[in-house]
Formats: sequence, C-alpha cells, structure tokens
Amino acid sequence: MIQLSILKISEYGPWTLTLGSDREHELQMLQASLYKEVQKLFSDKNCLVFLNRSDEFFVVTNGLELEDHIQIQKTLEQSFDVRLTVSIGYAESPFEANLKAYEGKKNEIILNKEHNIFGFVNGKSELQVSIMHLDIDDLSSKRKTNSPYEISSIIFELYSKMSKFFLEKKSLTFFMGGDNFMVIASDDGKNSVQNFIDMIKSNDDISLNCGIGNAHTSREAVKLATKSLDTIREIRDSGKEKPDVYEL
Repeated sequence: MIQLSILKISEYGPWTLTLGSDREHELQMLQASLYKEVQKLFSDKNCLVFLNRSDEFFVVTNGLELEDHIQIQKTLEQSFDVRLTVSIGYAESPFEANLKAYEGKKNEIILNKEHNIFGFVNGKSELQVSIMHLDIDDLSSKRKTNSPYEISSIIFELYSKMSKFFLEKKSLTFFMGGDNFMVIASDDGKNSVQNFIDMIKSNDDISLNCGIGNAHTSREAVKLATKSLDTIREIRDSGKEKPDVYEL
C-alpha cells in the first residue's frame, strides 16, 4: 500500500495572462523556485518530490496525515502568489494511488476546502514504497560521437520507452536529470526491470544500471535505491562483473 499526493498550480493559465507577453522568464523562475520550496517542505517530512511537468508535482507521502498537508499548503500560500491544489490517494500500486487521487479531485472529495485539499488520506506509517533508480552505464562513451542535443534526444526517447513500459506494470516513471530516472514501482514493476534492461540493450544498444530501495518513506527508499546503484558502480570499478540490478 502506498500514499501519493499530487500538487498542481491552480488556474495557472489565466494567471499567466496577467503577466503580459514578456513573461516566459518570470514563469521559469517561478516554477524553479516553487519546485525548490515544495521539495524542501516535503523532504523535511521524509518524502521526495517528483517533478511531473513544471506545474505539477508527485509526492509519495507515506505516513503523512491531512494536517501535514495543511501545514505545507499554509507555507506555500504565504510564499507565492499562485495557489496549489493537493489531491491525495492510496492504493496497492503507485498507478492506482494516482487514479485514487485523480478520483478524489474529479469528484470533489473535499478534505480541507480552505487549502484546496482533496481525496483520501491513509497516513499510516506501515505503508511501503519501492523506488528504482536507473542510469545509463558509460554515457560518456556516447558523448564522443554525439553532440549535447543528440544526447538529450537519446535520453528523452529512453524516458518515453521507460514510462510506457512501467505504466503497464502500474508503476510511475520520472526523469531526474542527467541520465537518471526513478520509478515508483509496483511489485510487478520490480520483477520486470531486468526484462526492460535486456530489451533496451538489445534494441537500442544502451546498457542500464538499476538500484532498488524498499522502505516505509520515499526519502528512505530513494536513499537505499541510490546506495544500491552506487554498489553496482563500485563492483564495476573493482574489475568484477557487475550486476544490472541491485536491491536493498
């Protein structure tokens, strides 16, 4: 069971029009500063925020109650001109938790009207989350024959394939920058990751590493996933045959 909170800027389109046509630089700075603050507030509560388009954030909020969300909303409302809507859901898989949060907002299941919070809260500390941290093995070799923009094209094509593959496994994939991806994984997603790695190696000649972390909170799971990925690199650098997947 996993709890997911989705934050989205409310009435963003109409608000942007009030800034005039010379607004794009302002919007980019707003989105960057908002993401920084949202990440800080949730990481202080042992969560990690995943950027899902620049006006929307996904957060695994295992262990957080409604009051925790209200506190965060109050801080954001004091700091920014824009308001955010929060939709919360919990379910057996990450994708189903996403659907539950969507259902809560769509059907206006109001948890707190003043601070625009909708959905269904579990908040129990025994909830579990699995995070997979994937990166490209030896991306530097591709930089010798591909320009920076071509590398970006390769990365985003891989992201598209990864997102589609793991969505079928009821898992959610996010690009974390550089050549790093994280998947909020269902059991099926974890069990299928070697198949995905083999498919990408065969079809695209790209080698992937995957570290997996399992914990009650998303911040702890991400720490273990990154530690697992670091372990793969250490094994590789020692001259031994590395595993594609390592799990803690």
